[in-house]
Amino acid sequence: MQKITPFLWFDNQAEEAAKFYTSIFKKSKILTTMRYDGAGAEVSGRPKGSVMTVTFRIEGQDFTALNGGPIFRFNPSISFMVQCTSEKEIDFFWEKLSAGGNVMMEFGMYPFAEKYGWLNDRYGVSWQLIFNQQMPVSKKQKIVPCIMFVGANNGRADEAIKQYTSIFPKSKTLFISRYAKGDPDKEGNINHGRFRLCGQEFGIMESSGPHEFTFNSATSFVVDCKTQKEVDYFWNKLTAGGAEVQCGWLSDKFGVAWQIVPEILEKLLASKNKEKSEKVMAAMLKMVKIDIAGLKKAFGKK
Repeated sequence: MQKITPFLWFDNQAEEAAKFYTSIFKKSKILTTMRYDGAGAEVSGRPKGSVMTVTFRIEGQDFTALNGGPIFRFNPSISFMVQCTSEKEIDFFWEKLSAGGNVMMEFGMYPFAEKYGWLNDRYGVSWQLIFNQQMPVSKKQKIVPCIMFVGANNGRADEAIKQYTSIFPKSKTLFISRYAKGDPDKEGNINHGRFRLCGQEFGIMESSGPHEFTFNSATSFVVDCKTQKEVDYFWNKLTAGGAEVQCGWLSDKFGVAWQIVPEILEKLLASKNKEKSEKVMAAMLKMVKIDIAGLKKAFGKK
C-alpha cells in the first residue's frame, strides 16, 4: 500500500481533473468518489451530495483530489516530475498537459536532458516532463513529487532532506546535484536532488530567484497510519517547529502541508450506514489531530 499520497486541493474541478489525468496516463483509473454529507457541507459551504474527494491512480500511483473551494491555489513550489522513456512519450504528455495551461520553462533540449519542459496545466497543477536516456526510470514510480525551496526557504533543502529521512522509515538520500560557480543560481544550491521516504521517491530543488510563491495547502501529502501510536508519532515529528491546523492537517517547519490520517477513517466514512458515517464526519471536523478512539465512539464501534 502507498504510504504517502499527494493530495490536490481544487476549487470545484476535482472530478474533472481526475478524469482528465486518468485519460492521459497509463495504468490509470478512478478508485473512489466521496460526497459531502450534511456535516461536511455545513462546514465547507459545498452543496450536500456534491463530490468531496476523488481518489485516482495514474501510472500505478495514487492521488486524491478535493473540491475545497477557492481558498488555496496551486503553484510551482510543489510539482510532479514525469520521467519519460521516449521522445514520442514526452511529446504526447507535453501536448496534453500544456493545453490551456502556461509554460514555466520552454519545452526543448537542455544540458541535463534531451527534452525537458515545465508547465502549469489548465487546473494550475505544476508538471516537469523530462526525457533523458541516461536517467534510469523506475518501473515502480514514473511520477516523482518535486519540492522547490524558494524565498525564505532557499538554502534549507539539505535541512529538509535530513529532517524527512530521519522521520520516515525506509528512507535515504539518493543523490544531490548542486549549482557550480558560474551556473545560473547561487553556488552550492541544490539544482536537483532525490530522496526516498517509505520507499517512495521525492525530488528537491532550490532557487534564489524572485519568486512570489511558497508552500501552501493546495498540495499536501497524506500519511496513512494504522494505529494511534503511528498518528501521534508523525504528528509530533512533523509539527515540531511547524503548526497544527485542523482535521489531521499540519504544516511542517518549512511550510509544507501534510495530513496525518488513520486508515480507519476512510472505512468509517464509506460505511453504508449513512447516519453513522455522518457522525464520524462531524466528530472528525472538530478534531485537530485525529483521534481513532473518538472516531470509533462516534460510529458506535468499540
